[in-house]
Amino acid sequence: MPPNAAKYTQLIKTKAKELGFMSCGIAKAGFLEEEAPRLEAWLKNGFHGEMAYMENHFDKRLDPRLLVDGAKSVISLSLNYYTDEEQLDETAPKISKYAYGDDYHQVIKAKLKLLLDWMNQHIGEVNGRAFVDSAPVLDKAWAKKAGLGWIGKNTNLISKTTGSFFFLAELIVDIELDYDIAPTADHCGTCTKCIDACPTEAIVGPYVVDGSKCISYLTIELKNEIPAAFKGKMDNWMFGCDICQDVCPWNRFSVLNNEPAFQPHPDLLGMTKQDWQEITEDVFKKVFKNSAVKRTKFEGLKRNISF
Repeated sequence: MPPNAAKYTQLIKTKAKELGFMSCGIAKAGFLEEEAPRLEAWLKNGFHGEMAYMENHFDKRLDPRLLVDGAKSVISLSLNYYTDEEQLDETAPKISKYAYGDDYHQVIKAKLKLLLDWMNQHIGEVNGRAFVDSAPVLDKAWAKKAGLGWIGKNTNLISKTTGSFFFLAELIVDIELDYDIAPTADHCGTCTKCIDACPTEAIVGPYVVDGSKCISYLTIELKNEIPAAFKGKMDNWMFGCDICQDVCPWNRFSVLNNEPAFQPHPDLLGMTKQDWQEITEDVFKKVFKNSAVKRTKFEGLKRNISF
């Protein structure tokens, strides 16, 4: 380990907290041996549905050194988005908590840029790239290696102290750091609450999700019509789904986020079932101007609401 690695690691973790990240862990960049056969089997089973992009860059997904020249460290970070605010009309179509506020991609990318700039100013020249759910990086696998939590039976990363309502992001950098070498033990035990609660039976076995059956996939990623087989099974979700997290016992430890950008849009939570059914493109553009919901587009949201 380079002489200043431990010192730099501590400085990075302190700065990450200052920037609002909930946790920060670091793993040595290398090939993800355990993940290779799992990813291959998942793709072979067609569990990615119409997400053809998941078939691309197979090697890069498993080895961050192919994404950043000279990569030596993967800095994994989590950012809390939990809120106890809810839509006021219980009969209204539902939106996942993570999409109440501004698009997390933009919020987190800005923080990662600040962290990388800070590293260049205080550590020396650091070559690296920031990733937020938008490149071939297996973020949950890296977060697990970095000690941020374990991958639960619903395939979400879970922390004993903060649950699972958080985003994951990475900085892949070309400097050696002090690595977190003890991944968190699996604390799911015999619990099957997430498997039992999924209305579309997307969790086809412990730690295996058929993405093509997941409500989040059906309401966001799927561009064609939602298959008729899912009629009456969507539990009124129009964008994303929180069911497997809402029932997870570890989320009793979730704490409210303090990120201003994630506060719900003032008009969002008050919209009634009728408001959603009669939503116009102008209202859609106003309410979701800076939101991740833009991904599904106006026509996609209308499709989800009327399904």
